Amino acid sequence: MKRLVYLFMICCLTLPLFAEDKEHREMNPHMLRVGWGDQHFEYIAWHATDHSKMPLPAEYVKDYDEHFRYTQHWWAEYQYRQNSWFSYGGLIDGSGVLWDVVKRNGAGDELAREANHSLYNLVITPTIYFTYFHHQYVSLHSGLGIGMNINGGTEKDVKGRTTVVAPALNLTLIGVSAWYKSWFASLEFGTMASLSDGQHIYMLGSRLFSASIGVTF
Repeated sequence: MKRLVYLFMICCLTLPLFAEDKEHREMNPHMLRVGWGDQHFEYIAWHATDHSKMPLPAEYVKDYDEHFRYTQHWWAEYQYRQNSWFSYGGLIDGSGVLWDVVKRNGAGDELAREANHSLYNLVITPTIYFTYFHHQYVSLHSGLGIGMNINGGTEKDVKGRTTVVAPALNLTLIGVSAWYKSWFASLEFGTMASLSDGQHIYMLGSRLFSASIGVTF
């Protein structure tokens, strides 16, 4: 993450030589970008359960969730710039969590392991963005996307389902972009959420921070 911040700062310092002007923006209304987002929510919601350190009978056996792996958010987005302050398009975002279920006895010894239990979220939403500051070198924006999330994996919910389609929200509270001719880099702060039936939470406060690179054409 620190490397991305340093790269972004270097781009900001060199962009005056390669800024996007108004004429170029009007001639290249299409925007395509790919990006990364964090999984802070997933770190909190899904993490290893420590096995007991207290002396227990050898016949005591329990399953523990261990060795969690987080894919991070990886996403792609297209936008059409209707004018200097409004654009619309679509977003696709994928993320997941993997872990092992380990069976241990009272002494903490591993008896068996089921690897690669998983859950994933695939979010697809139409999006709109409002650019409220657009200098030749830097722009500020906010955005909103409301669509669907396809949640799946190896686990079943209380209704016995392994795959669920649920509403999804993608909110960009503030984003900053720096321009290099037709290229740009963005840093954004916001959230991604998905809930179903008022009680099943698939994401809530996920993708708080994201970074992306893109091109206009």
